[in-house]
Amino acid sequence: MKRIVYLLLVSVLVLSCKTEEKKDEKNELTVYTHRHYESDQELFKEFEEESGIQLNIVNASADELIQKMSLEGAESPADVLITVDAGRLYRAKSKDLLQSFSSEMIDSIVPSHLRDEDKQWVSLTKRARVIAYAKDRVDSTQLSTYENLTSEDWDDKILVRSSSNIYNQSLLASIIANKGNEFAENWAQGVVENMARDPKGNDRDQVKAVANGEGDLAIVNTYYIGKLLNSSDKDEVDAGNSVSIFFPNQNTTGTHVNVSGIGVAKHASNKENAIQFIEFLLEEKAQNIFAGSNYEYPVNPNVEPADILKSWGDFKEDELSLNELGKNNKEAVIIFDKVGWK
Repeated sequence: MKRIVYLLLVSVLVLSCKTEEKKDEKNELTVYTHRHYESDQELFKEFEEESGIQLNIVNASADELIQKMSLEGAESPADVLITVDAGRLYRAKSKDLLQSFSSEMIDSIVPSHLRDEDKQWVSLTKRARVIAYAKDRVDSTQLSTYENLTSEDWDDKILVRSSSNIYNQSLLASIIANKGNEFAENWAQGVVENMARDPKGNDRDQVKAVANGEGDLAIVNTYYIGKLLNSSDKDEVDAGNSVSIFFPNQNTTGTHVNVSGIGVAKHASNKENAIQFIEFLLEEKAQNIFAGSNYEYPVNPNVEPADILKSWGDFKEDELSLNELGKNNKEAVIIFDKVGWK
């Protein structure tokens, strides 16, 4: 009899511990994020206050986070992964680090080409990859398409970062998807031949090089121009003011657009909280903060871009499914190596 009572007490204690553990899990969410902006920290704090869910934030580069999740396996504490570029999101998915999730709210807001085809990730913000050109040396009527960048008119005038950069890999992946491998290789070769210098630095450095007269055109993401123009550094502001923005391919496929995005981790213990968090980041309030403080284009169609982005005008974006950027990433890297894009 005593043994039975003892076993019952043990069972009650174990059940109580499990219930308490489950309760704790419901009030937490572990976020692995590549983004490093103050605006994100502000949003995380607001989510905690509104939902009562505690966020555990792990910051690192995208590659480090993906590697970390791979090594952790089923023991990974990650509930969601936030990173930039669809190519990286596709990489995380291909490594079986994400899981599918469903939300009517998300499906109603985010266009299908900005979502994973298997519902494992969704875009949060958009960045257009444009041509920044020297105001005092380039007539915008000379510009038209990405394809035109291989013209002899731009010999020794193009500035662009390394081929190891995921933004360039995804741009070339989009050209592969739209035009085929042979065309993409010829394009990459033509850009290499027109480079003003070997690739180095980030997108901001390309604009600064234009301002210094090292080249006339730079291939950059739009939000970097917004960052330059709103910098506390006068030299950066001057660099931003030295260029104008041109949206390529307005009469053909549209300007290449990439994203920052979020996925639910494969071994998330708080999936419902994760979906709630994603929905929060896609609501108008959060999207306005993304747009206004980091100069990214909102994914939510009910939110307008920041004034500085609106000043550049509306543009037609390439509505190629972002899944194609991941699918063609390997071929893009091979082409870059083949043509000597350093």
